[in-house]
Amino acid sequence: MHLENFLQYLAIEKRYSEHTVLAYKHDIESFLEYMKSGYELEDIAAVNSLMVRAWIVELVEKGLQAKSVHRKISALKSFYKFLLKTGDVKASPANGVVLPKLKKLLPTFVEESKMNILLDQVDFQTEDFSGKRDKLILELLYCTGMRLSELLNLTLANVDLRDNAIRVLGKGRKERIIPISLSTSATIKEYLAYRISSEENYLFLTDKGEQLYEQFVYRTVKKYLSQITTQEKKSPHVLRHSFATHMLNNGADLNAIKELLGHASLAATQVYTHNSIEKLKKVYNQAHPRA
Repeated sequence: MHLENFLQYLAIEKRYSEHTVLAYKHDIESFLEYMKSGYELEDIAAVNSLMVRAWIVELVEKGLQAKSVHRKISALKSFYKFLLKTGDVKASPANGVVLPKLKKLLPTFVEESKMNILLDQVDFQTEDFSGKRDKLILELLYCTGMRLSELLNLTLANVDLRDNAIRVLGKGRKERIIPISLSTSATIKEYLAYRISSEENYLFLTDKGEQLYEQFVYRTVKKYLSQITTQEKKSPHVLRHSFATHMLNNGADLNAIKELLGHASLAATQVYTHNSIEKLKKVYNQAHPRA
């Protein structure tokens, strides 16, 4: 009952996406199952910090990455914060728990020159619907920096070709406007001329006229990125990282990039400054006589 109330709170009051709510559900359920199997405990108010630490140890011993452990504890903290608010518990056992250190990984991105080759020279076989769609998927992900979920949920009404802008519904159902270039507008017009007639109002459709799905986009992105780069990561999020990194490298203001990406805080955007610093280091090492 407590979990169901919490999930409703996330969905209705916090306006979290269905995907995010489901992730919280799985994380909390795994914790509750551990309490039941490890301590024969079903009373959430009786959980203490030692039990939470024991759960963390088990997760690490099972080989779970530090990032995933952090996510699960974050979900647990949110759960108990909600229970404190509703008066179902008097203290949170997750507070003050020491978490495993996270590795600082720089966002993976594709070089600017390679992205130009992808969009200007790679053959998308754009004489048919599938080719027009595939090219637009790659171009929108890279030229707007939008998330995969945002791309999939774009509707025809979200696209304003007169003002060259796209209205995106982001995390927390926050709406933002992303400008697009004239060339991207032209790519959209070409796609719409070939778009399959369908009752669906979504911008992107499968060959059967149904809403596009995540795995389709993953496969499409990997297929075309494989033609220009040998790097291991070839996902839609890599294109988002590429957008932000290239914008920053070409002089865009960090706050502007934050707004375009739909980040809640500047801290999330600042990770891209590290990529720029690494680029400066390479230039320095190659050019300075004493480097």
